[in-house]
Amino acid sequence: MKKRLLFIQFAGDYREAVKRFSEGGDETYYAQKYSVNVVAEAGKVVDEVATLCCLTEEYYDEVLENGVRSIGAGFKDKIHTPRLIQLIERYQPTHIVLRAPLRGVIRWSIQHKLKILLTLADSFGLPSVKLSRLKTMFQNYKLSQLLNHKQVDWVGNHGVTASKSLNQIGVDAKKIIPWDWPHLVSPSLFSVKNLSFIKKNWTLAYVGAIQFNKGFGDILTAISMLKHRGFLVQLKAAGGGDIDRFIQESHELDISGCVNFLGSVPNSEVIALMRDADIVLVPSHHEYPEGFPMTIYEALCARTPLVVSDHPMFLDTLIHEVNALIFPARSAIALSESIEILLSSPELYARLSEASDETWQRLQLTAKWGDMIHHWLCDTEADRQWLRSCSLASQRQTR
Repeated sequence: MKKRLLFIQFAGDYREAVKRFSEGGDETYYAQKYSVNVVAEAGKVVDEVATLCCLTEEYYDEVLENGVRSIGAGFKDKIHTPRLIQLIERYQPTHIVLRAPLRGVIRWSIQHKLKILLTLADSFGLPSVKLSRLKTMFQNYKLSQLLNHKQVDWVGNHGVTASKSLNQIGVDAKKIIPWDWPHLVSPSLFSVKNLSFIKKNWTLAYVGAIQFNKGFGDILTAISMLKHRGFLVQLKAAGGGDIDRFIQESHELDISGCVNFLGSVPNSEVIALMRDADIVLVPSHHEYPEGFPMTIYEALCARTPLVVSDHPMFLDTLIHEVNALIFPARSAIALSESIEILLSSPELYARLSEASDETWQRLQLTAKWGDMIHHWLCDTEADRQWLRSCSLASQRQTR
């Protein structure tokens, strides 16, 4: 029987990325070129390989120059599950790699006895509102029951903390694999940073989606507070999202001259942007389903001190005044105070910068995204043993 592999992802247009790279274009997010190449390389292990991207500008189905069939579902902002399953059925896969926890697809794949691997980058915490908590708990319970089904071989999640959140909702630790992207840049390439008091205006960097639950509005309010205290900072914000909304908010707060919206920038420029900044901000609200954002990895590489919210996904790795300054999420007052404290404390600043290397080293994992997929597809006893050795349960046993 032929092996027909289908990668299913929520967003990110595979066809567009392949064409952009063939024309010499840049990555728009970390490891984008690597992930595109992993999909193509999988074609050497199976008979056929395809990607199905849910959110695309139009419906399409074509074989690309790298041999991968690329299918765009044409959904604009919400997935229509019956239509998605029709597209999957049309391809007739034997193996599915799911890059989002799409329960309808998992359920259908189990019913049709497909081989299933999930490679997620999500957290599974609970919201603060009681009614929402009960609803989320029920949804998480149903998801864990699906993921524990014998037809689901492995459930990967980006990083150890996000993987633990899967286990906390009931997914078997023996099935969970914490994975990471390969890293070509490390903090060892950069020197420890120190405060320069020659500056009259400090630079803050934000890289990510420009939206409310990522805490972007808190940054603007904090900058306004700092300005009123005579503490001048300049924000460089890289990313897409609700930019018009926050441009208007910056005018209302009388800080438009303090905020530079860069839009989406090539990923190759992110570490340089962070290196040139004095602080990198990651103010995510608790309800935002962070895994462990690449922004933190990249800030550690640049050795630029971090000011982050107390999002549950950060707290296993980041420790207040040891390798970051941590403030209560949604508190613009606490964020402004953290920024001022850090930029007024040369010893603390240098200590956080120096701690970047050791923190980054602790985050490194054996299982890279492509290796996990390759071993799963090859499926010899040696491959299965490698996967078992990378599981969350095995990591706990070796500690």
